[in-house]
Amino acid sequence: MDEESYESEYKPVVLEDGTVKLKKKSEMKKGKKSKAKGNKFEMIVRRDLESKGWIVDKWSNNIEGGKIIPAKRKFNPFSKVMAIGTGFPDFIAFQLIDSGNYKVIGIEVKVNGVLSKEEKEKCKYYLERNIFSEMHVASKIGNGKDEKVDYTDVKNILERMR
Repeated sequence: MDEESYESEYKPVVLEDGTVKLKKKSEMKKGKKSKAKGNKFEMIVRRDLESKGWIVDKWSNNIEGGKIIPAKRKFNPFSKVMAIGTGFPDFIAFQLIDSGNYKVIGIEVKVNGVLSKEEKEKCKYYLERNIFSEMHVASKIGNGKDEKVDYTDVKNILERMR
């Protein structure tokens, strides 16, 4: 492989810790598309929940070292954009049950519906401490106009966990 084709296939990227890593341009393109699809699906889920009578907001906390802390904000120096919504789960939703009582749930949006082991542990933490009365994973069913949102209760997922 000559030097010119190598340079055109890879792009140097500065990571958060300051190190430089060569990334494949084709993989970077895939990542951009996946992120865009994920963001679009998040908006679909939000609209779906609101249409069902839920009050929905972005959850901006995360779990670190057994504590709930504000999620770290991510800054992209190239696009000058600060990403705020990096918490877990993606959304918190409220619904009035009766006078003064609300149902509070956490919603994690995953296009494929699969949680990582770390995400399952975080769900378990939230449920054990009654931070959320329920947690759900919103996943996509169908394509195009037939696209629908499926909500899976995290308790069902945790039962299968080893």
